[in-house]
Amino acid sequence: VSTMNAKTSSRGEEEASGKRNETLGERDCLGEAKRRQVIRVAYVIAALDLTLLFMQLGVMPYLARSLGVDSVGFGYLQTTFGVLQLVGGYIFGRFADQFGARAALILSCVSGSIFFLLMTLSTSIPILFLSRLPAVFMHGMPGAQKVITDMTSPSQRAGALGKLGFCFGVGIIFGSVLGGVLSTKFGVYFPTYVGLVGSVINTLIAMVCIPSQTKPESDHHVTEQGTSQSGSLFSIREILRLMKFPGVMEVFIIKVFAGLPIGLFMIMFSIISMDFFGLEAVESGYLMSYIGVLQMVVQGLVVGKLSNHCTEMTLLRLSVFVFAGVGLGMALMRTVWHYCIVAVPLVFAFSTLATITDSILTKAVPSSDTGAMLGICASVQPLTRTVGPTIGGVLYKQFGVASFGYLQLMVNLGLFVYLWKNKIPLEEMKS
Repeated sequence: VSTMNAKTSSRGEEEASGKRNETLGERDCLGEAKRRQVIRVAYVIAALDLTLLFMQLGVMPYLARSLGVDSVGFGYLQTTFGVLQLVGGYIFGRFADQFGARAALILSCVSGSIFFLLMTLSTSIPILFLSRLPAVFMHGMPGAQKVITDMTSPSQRAGALGKLGFCFGVGIIFGSVLGGVLSTKFGVYFPTYVGLVGSVINTLIAMVCIPSQTKPESDHHVTEQGTSQSGSLFSIREILRLMKFPGVMEVFIIKVFAGLPIGLFMIMFSIISMDFFGLEAVESGYLMSYIGVLQMVVQGLVVGKLSNHCTEMTLLRLSVFVFAGVGLGMALMRTVWHYCIVAVPLVFAFSTLATITDSILTKAVPSSDTGAMLGICASVQPLTRTVGPTIGGVLYKQFGVASFGYLQLMVNLGLFVYLWKNKIPLEEMKS
């Protein structure tokens, strides 16, 4: 009897244990489904935000010209935008760490709404410059990256961040086309009204579809305890603290300098396309759409696949090496068809470098500082836009288009030799 009771008890415990495992499995599946849903919403917000951004970038020269802004004044306008984004990137990241990714995305979308509202009211040059001020908090891409960083495991992060490049391609293609078509048919101010409506829609999507807490519960406790020594949104000491983590400074320097020459080229591209390639405005738009398609294919499909089969340091070395080859191709190109060929490895290297460095740097710091790290990474492009017009203008005027290629070749060859001979001491932080 006792043996039978023991068997019955054991069977009951096994059934209960099986039911508990099934329940936990269902909860895990529900949690995973919810995470995938939130990540998709982040992709939608990023795509819409980038579409509106490229739409205003295409319209801005014509709007400025209609208000009587000359080329020098337009340069000041672009520099103002770059400085605001440069200063705001880190502040936005710290805000995301302290108040959550949802609050940060809402802040970015609301800032975009104010940005486009002021553009619709820009009937004078001072108001046009004033409309740049909300750009300090317009960081839709870093906000989406913060959501994805919170909702993915370290092993999934590179692939998930890489798919944001698909959103970037969508933004380039549809933003450029919409800006040109709408301004031609309905006037230069019409795209700003569309941008205002789009930013309001983005705000509502973020408020409704992004959960208030995107970090896993274990990370939430770490965040509450905090490793930060300052509660302020901007602190030089906090930036230096993040840079002291193993390998962070080295990877960040590689991120900045590897893409700097091509960043200077892209800033001068509107002038190069007219003077060097002899393209009309429509043809230049087609070329940008071609770049956007390449971006979608490479970051949406290629980078994620490679991250599953290669280590991140291998991909970092590969991107720098390809960048060096791109520099040689740029130095030798003479026609727009040459550029179309060079653009394939260029987009691959650029996309891989951006995705892999973001993934490495967010894993190298505590989970409570991923927003600040993403904000620092997001400041690289505004920094290039700030110093780029001056440096790029001098290079183009004094040495021609080939100078960008030779600079790209020399810088990235030096970085590749450094990566080959030196082992960067990276440590993945655990929650």
